[in-house]
Amino acid sequence: MGVVNVTPDSFSDGGRFLDAGAALAHARRLIAEGAGMIDVGGESTRPGALPVCEAEEIARVVPLIARIRAESGVRLSIDTMKPAVARAAVAAGADLWNDITALGWSPDSPAVAAELGCEVALMHMQGDPRTMQKDPHYDDVVAEVSGFLAARAEAAMAAGVARNKIWLDPGIGFGKGPGHNLDLLRRLDRLVGTGFPVLLGVSRKRFIRSVDRTAVETGDRLGGSLAAALWGASQGVKALRVHDVRETVQALKVWDAIQEDGR
Repeated sequence: MGVVNVTPDSFSDGGRFLDAGAALAHARRLIAEGAGMIDVGGESTRPGALPVCEAEEIARVVPLIARIRAESGVRLSIDTMKPAVARAAVAAGADLWNDITALGWSPDSPAVAAELGCEVALMHMQGDPRTMQKDPHYDDVVAEVSGFLAARAEAAMAAGVARNKIWLDPGIGFGKGPGHNLDLLRRLDRLVGTGFPVLLGVSRKRFIRSVDRTAVETGDRLGGSLAAALWGASQGVKALRVHDVRETVQALKVWDAIQEDGR
């Protein structure tokens, strides 16, 4: 899943693709590099990010989704917490609603997801983007995250979302300290074992800096991103949300080739 942030303030590429032409060119490049899905976002969810109104978010994402859909059959994801934005994006051609609040931002979210009939990715986040990194605390991060996501999946299904359209995402970096992130990665089998496909976003995340203090800037974290992505693949994760598509695809190809050689 290649990332296209149509925002001025995303943590890794904020402002680079706010222009519609630049965003479309970037999406084309990610598809050419091997992305099987493009995740379009119009509101930054980095730590400390401020909210964006529905109208502005729709204006940022819908024209881009429509243009990508007009020229490509690639799967498209809308990264939003707002039902109105999801509705507009699906109408423009999006296939998946990727929601960092696990359909919890609005009481209407589960029903809207069911009505749209799209796939939904339910992510765990402690707090909200403005506060989530202010001393996050868990007694058992693996149990709490897994339990939360199981409950949100049940809520989605109760509203009418089909089980086979639900994805789970542990929310690496969203209301977690470095140790929490590493614990969740070590125990990805807990989520994979639920039977729901797992979406994992580790690309350029700050926890990599906690392991390698030289990785100060997001551009310094490619090696850590690839290591975490390969670990996720080895644990049965079904999709990787990444900024560096070409490098991740190459790493996965080599990893696959090594595994297949002795069979």
